[in-house]
Amino acid sequence: MTPPPPLVLGPLTRTDLVRYQGASGDFNPIHHDEPFARAAGLPAPLTLGMLSAGALATWATDWLGADAVRRFRVRFEARVFPGDTLTCDGHVVREYDTDGEPRVDLELACRTQAGALAVRGWATFAVEGDNA
Repeated sequence: MTPPPPLVLGPLTRTDLVRYQGASGDFNPIHHDEPFARAAGLPAPLTLGMLSAGALATWATDWLGADAVRRFRVRFEARVFPGDTLTCDGHVVREYDTDGEPRVDLELACRTQAGALAVRGWATFAVEGDNA
């Protein structure tokens, strides 16, 4: 199975963060309020981790289909700030069969333009037809 090209998102803007906050319901001021973020020791408001994780999931589901997800998990590794550009991709680490259903396990990565691993992910998808 050949994965698609990476998904590139950004550079992220503060508007992107606020829009994601509104959609997610996470209104923590550390994600939009400059003085609050600086008082917490950050150089700028911090991007919501789920925004990066969502981009990673989008790359995988655009390839293999949202209905095919059997398992998806992530680990947040590095902070992401406005101005960062994210690149999401992954690769197949295992192909197998479970109860007659062909499946693949993926390792996923979302990195910043500086190469920092922002989000690491693991997913299992059912595959059939063009995706098998």
